Amino acid sequence: MDTIQELLAKRAEIDKKIADARRDERASAISKVRALMAEHGLTAADVAGKAPVTRSTSGGKVAPKYRNKATGDTWTGRGLQPKWLRAALEAGKKLEDFTI
Repeated sequence: MDTIQELLAKRAEIDKKIADARRDERASAISKVRALMAEHGLTAADVAGKAPVTRSTSGGKVAPKYRNKATGDTWTGRGLQPKWLRAALEAGKKLEDFTI
């Protein structure tokens, strides 16, 4: 019967062989993928399935939807309501009162 030390040594040897096999298989797969990408003119973005960034999704400014007529402050309707709008709503005004 094997001792614990012998079993641990065998386990370490097997773990090393597994890691080597994984590394070799991964390198082979990467090589095949790169060859296919080059053959078909693909980029990493094509493979990842990410849509190209267009002007509409690039974080441009959004037109305001609400305006405080007294001060000229505006709000796009996105994010938290500004203090001036929140105070006016609490005072009994309606959101439609500020629509541009």
